[in-house]
Amino acid sequence: MHQKPVHVGPQVCWQEHPVWCRDQQELFQNEVEDDDGDSGTAYFNPDMAGTQLQRAERIGDASLPDTFQTNELLYYERFKAYQDYMLGDCKTSEVKAFTADYLEKVLEPCDWQAQWCTDVFDVLVEVVDVNYKELKAHVKLVVPLQCETRGCELTEEAMNTLLEATLHKVPLQELRVVFDESGDFDQTALALEHLRFFYKHIWRQWDDEDEDDDFDYFVRCVEPRLRLFYDILEDRVPAGLVAEYYSLLARCSQKFQEFSSLRNGISSDSESELDNVSMVEGLRMYEQMEALKRKLRIIENPLLRYVLGYKVNSGQQSCRAKGPRASGGRMVHVVSVSTTVSQLQSLMADKLGPKFSGEEFEVQFHSEPLLAVSACYEGDVVIILPGQYNVTSSISIPDSISVEGFGLPDEVVIEKKNKGDSFVESTGVDVKISNVKFIQHDAIEGILCVRQGKLEMENCVLQCETTGVIVRTSAHLTMNMCDLYGSKGAGVEIYPGSVCSMMGNGIHHCKEGILIKDFADELDTMPKITMVNNVIHNNEGYGVILVKPMIPTSMGLLFLEGGVSFTGKFIGKEEIKGEGKLRVDVDAPVIVVDECSVKEPVSYASCSVVLPEFTEGNDAIKRELVATSAKKQRRQKSRLKELGVTQADDNLLSQEMFVSIQDNQFRRNGMGSFGTFLY
Repeated sequence: MHQKPVHVGPQVCWQEHPVWCRDQQELFQNEVEDDDGDSGTAYFNPDMAGTQLQRAERIGDASLPDTFQTNELLYYERFKAYQDYMLGDCKTSEVKAFTADYLEKVLEPCDWQAQWCTDVFDVLVEVVDVNYKELKAHVKLVVPLQCETRGCELTEEAMNTLLEATLHKVPLQELRVVFDESGDFDQTALALEHLRFFYKHIWRQWDDEDEDDDFDYFVRCVEPRLRLFYDILEDRVPAGLVAEYYSLLARCSQKFQEFSSLRNGISSDSESELDNVSMVEGLRMYEQMEALKRKLRIIENPLLRYVLGYKVNSGQQSCRAKGPRASGGRMVHVVSVSTTVSQLQSLMADKLGPKFSGEEFEVQFHSEPLLAVSACYEGDVVIILPGQYNVTSSISIPDSISVEGFGLPDEVVIEKKNKGDSFVESTGVDVKISNVKFIQHDAIEGILCVRQGKLEMENCVLQCETTGVIVRTSAHLTMNMCDLYGSKGAGVEIYPGSVCSMMGNGIHHCKEGILIKDFADELDTMPKITMVNNVIHNNEGYGVILVKPMIPTSMGLLFLEGGVSFTGKFIGKEEIKGEGKLRVDVDAPVIVVDECSVKEPVSYASCSVVLPEFTEGNDAIKRELVATSAKKQRRQKSRLKELGVTQADDNLLSQEMFVSIQDNQFRRNGMGSFGTFLY
């Protein structure tokens, strides 16, 4: 049985500039457990006279009165309002009924003033009645007319005519309660804010037709969408992913409108040829809409958002490649805040004299690395003298240049403290970075992202805070003798179609060591990976984890059988641990502990770890990548055959996923050397 929530009153916080972050989640969870159902009144002190809400001063026409300030609520305030008072554990089909019941308990039924706000005008009205089921209010115009228009003229007579045409009913979410110091309308103002926010940012037109109506709507839809909204608000989602999400929303909304129009035009008892064609077209639209909805769910789910990422080039490049100088010369950019005579002598003797004494080279001096890189043309060299350099924005490298520290990495330090999509972005055809230490603080996407072209890194230190190195589709990374640590995600993320060579690196104290992504699209090409003599240790999860889609059966379910001890996790479902047969919902991602992965078919009962961890880890990675590559090739060939391509590019299809994986050491990784994440 679904029980409607008992209303006490929505919670609100009176901070002027609320800031929410994930670090508050644990505190919030503890708070929810300790509130004993009365958290809704935590900020309403009965001993305090008057309103406890702030005033939103009117900007513009002073003839309209001020309203309540309600749109700066914290994440957990909206979370608790929807979970505890407005929606409870309702199903999708019950959302409107639960919402109406909530509003009936908190809204003042009549005799309060509000601004009726539309895209064209704001006008002062008085509410005389509320229809909770229709989510509308019966209003009358306050005379004399008080309004503000945008691009049109509005008279009292015209407004009364408009109200008569709408039977004096207006949507509740278009009303903003006029500020009142008595406190009598605080809960009315907050309830309308929660309603307005819900239908603007949470509810989707297609939710009504959700096939999973037996599941809790709040857990399945409201919580992930609300979290994503605040992650975007606090700049915790890359700009490219934000743009892709809103583009997907717009496309899905348009497709839903087209599908609904087509469906409404088909007669249920007709067998005409035109209706049959329309039904086929409707099925095609439905499949397209479901694909868009799946992509939206991936972005909305916090874990899948991190694990699967997104396939487009996020964000706009801050600058384009300049190419070679018109004069044909090359520049050596020397970076130093201050330097001594002895340092200059060493620089001349060890670097400038032997390598850049030709007539084509000129020398420029800069005070910070960002200025030097921005001034580069193709073929230029940036030499950074020892020192601590702070940068305030991303370093974009669009041209083929070389950046090298003159000294040990710990002596040449570049630190970025403010927010941004990434620290260093490389798009040049052939870029080299060496002998530099990068320190990341609060970046969104990663400490270094190779979006396209080739980047060679050598003898660098990468002190991460958010995410490590990202190798995008078609990009090429060579990473030798580097030390990477501290990432809250993966130390290195490898996308389909990329080329990644790592030799002699240390990757440690990250959430995961190396994450290899294999998207569901059959046409995604496999990355080519070389891993030799790397030490991957002390990571919280796996040393290496492979992300790939589950292959659904005709029943839509995946069954694993045998005597294997299986440990995994359903996202948003429940923890599972046991033996024997396991039923897994295809839409629920699950982590498979696969330390002894072999080619299909898999005999789990025969798996045993008999070799040292680092040796076994190399073999496990090889076996799993070979099996995955074989599956991918079969799907590619099948897909090409469906498209009518009879002469496939055998060279392309026969490319192995890896070039060489050997002599890597895996030590003290929390969940083992290798694992597979199925989604």
